[in-house]
Amino acid sequence: MKELDTVEVIVEKECYAKEGVHQGMQGWICLDDCADGYWLVNFPQYGEKDDIAEISIKESDLKLIPRMNAKVNERIKEAFGE
Repeated sequence: MKELDTVEVIVEKECYAKEGVHQGMQGWICLDDCADGYWLVNFPQYGEKDDIAEISIKESDLKLIPRMNAKVNERIKEAFGE
């Protein structure tokens, strides 16, 4: 993985959920630097809305995807009542 790659979270973990990030959410890698197996990932919403989070995610909890769709994040966020 590298900076600006688009990724999807493939697991549900409480430490991510506390920040509003859930399985299936999509984001992009912010830095070209993996620290101790974790990547800094930004999870945007569609349009001019504030980002959901920018947090470190373990590499094994991510999968590369060809394109990101921020509307997916909004649907997942709504399903969790956030």
